[in-house]
Amino acid sequence: MSGELLLPRAAGEFISQHSQHVKINEKGVQKLAEQLVDMVKDTGYNMKIWKESHVLNPQVMNEASVDWIFVVDTLNFNFWSEDESKRFVIEYKGQRYTGYWSLCAVINRALDDGIPMTDPKFYCQVTENELAHIFRSDSPYSIPLLDKRLKVLHEAGQKLVQKYDGSFVNVLKKAEQSAQDLMKLVASEFQSYNDTATYQGNKVAFYKRAQILIADIWACFEGEGLGKFHDIDTITMFADYRIPQVLAYFEVLEYSEELMNKLKKNEVLVSGSQLEVELRGSSIQAVELLAKEMKRIARPGKTMNAVMIDHYIWDYRREHCNDLRHIPYHKIRCIYY
Repeated sequence: MSGELLLPRAAGEFISQHSQHVKINEKGVQKLAEQLVDMVKDTGYNMKIWKESHVLNPQVMNEASVDWIFVVDTLNFNFWSEDESKRFVIEYKGQRYTGYWSLCAVINRALDDGIPMTDPKFYCQVTENELAHIFRSDSPYSIPLLDKRLKVLHEAGQKLVQKYDGSFVNVLKKAEQSAQDLMKLVASEFQSYNDTATYQGNKVAFYKRAQILIADIWACFEGEGLGKFHDIDTITMFADYRIPQVLAYFEVLEYSEELMNKLKKNEVLVSGSQLEVELRGSSIQAVELLAKEMKRIARPGKTMNAVMIDHYIWDYRREHCNDLRHIPYHKIRCIYY
């Protein structure tokens, strides 16, 4: 076993080179890259979409927004239900939210109710009963893994209070505008962000939530101020269970018969298993290839980095969920995504 940890970009390349159950289709990459280039040209798609199209996200660029983003991304995992008709639902300001957006609605509802949900001094010692009330559902079904959410809040909050003067802003400043340094700092300081696995004798890092945390700050601040990172283009896509579904839909990813059968049977995969690692790693590499191909065929300034490609694909899945129903997504219970 190699002692060196492969960070997300290197991990994606290594996994895709050895993957047995998930393959990258070069023609699919080229076709989707052309579609993305046309979309950027036609719509001017850019990082401002993070605020302009998503009303639950912070709309101002201040330190309070950084602490909002941190607590949300600390809790940003595992929203799927065994039965899609039995989902955790939040009704907030006249809208019904499921999945990730239900989490954002929970945090905003708590703040509206006077609960200091973005303050580490509060959530480092929030009780199970208090958290259950904060996450009260507007459907008969509770959010999955509430006990794990309590644990990660306590861990993250305690570290911020004890070492960073009660704000993630001080972690952010320590990284000195380096996305890579911040990614590694978050993964080392906050155990719940340390998203790694072992594959073919090598330790590989996905760091899904650490990277989306950086990307959210970058998008919220439009690449300026607290959101300025000189190396933002080194951040990869965020390896979860939804992006592979869309990449398979666009024929960028091809699944083995064994994997497809397991997904169609609704089997829950094991965290760190070969199938899961190959799905996540191949997705990272596929988006890297998409970004490279877009850069090759597009005019300067009309391309997207991996962060923006991920945002587009994730939004596409939400908007075209009915079209994707014949492509099953992989299911797993863990705190990493």
